[in-house]
Amino acid sequence: MIRFYFHPTPNPAKVSLFLEESGLPYEVVPVDTSAGEQHGAVFRAINPNGKVPAIVDTEGLGGETRVFDSSAILLYLAEKTGQFGGQPDERGELLSWLFFIASGLGPFSGQSVHFQRAAPEKLPYAINRYRREAERHYQVLEDRLTGRDHILDSGYSIADMSAWGWVDRAGFVFASETPLAAFPQLQRWFAAIDARPAAARARAVGKDHTFKREFDEQTRRALFPSNYPPAEPVTAS
Repeated sequence: MIRFYFHPTPNPAKVSLFLEESGLPYEVVPVDTSAGEQHGAVFRAINPNGKVPAIVDTEGLGGETRVFDSSAILLYLAEKTGQFGGQPDERGELLSWLFFIASGLGPFSGQSVHFQRAAPEKLPYAINRYRREAERHYQVLEDRLTGRDHILDSGYSIADMSAWGWVDRAGFVFASETPLAAFPQLQRWFAAIDARPAAARARAVGKDHTFKREFDEQTRRALFPSNYPPAEPVTAS
């Protein structure tokens, strides 16, 4: 059984898609990051970085196995199941695209959303910087998908799942109702992935749980703790 620590955001969405595609049995454990649950001792024992997603595989090699970071989880599950990992001679391509998404497309997209929607000051330089870099990363994927149905030549893989999780939020990244209009190959690819039955099931993950929706001071402190000074230690009087 996979215990899947989840919040409805792009990186957990990738893992939801894999779990639904693979048919692995799993249990959703909601982690309300807007309420700060990721900073509690119980979750930090699973992911010391205090981020979702994370999994605990109760049937891992040698016993219970924890894995955190969405790329690590996708690789782990692909190897565990023998599914969606591409062909052996594509290993270099798989790793390259997976980490391109993890270190480039994802972070720049996230920062683009942050400075447009969450930052207390709308800084034109920061907004332009991250949106333009997000566009550049989208164009890299656009070029890759020209003449291809999937990121790897052999077919659907965890690289596609990883990209799907972020491209799904393109409307927020580019503050547009038609964010993929400039990327027709990416739009075609996304529509095909999104039409898969597993994608609809992945979108339904966590819908039976009520997550905090208010973006208030508690949420800011929970999501962006490094913006605040550390709490003063309590000393005995």
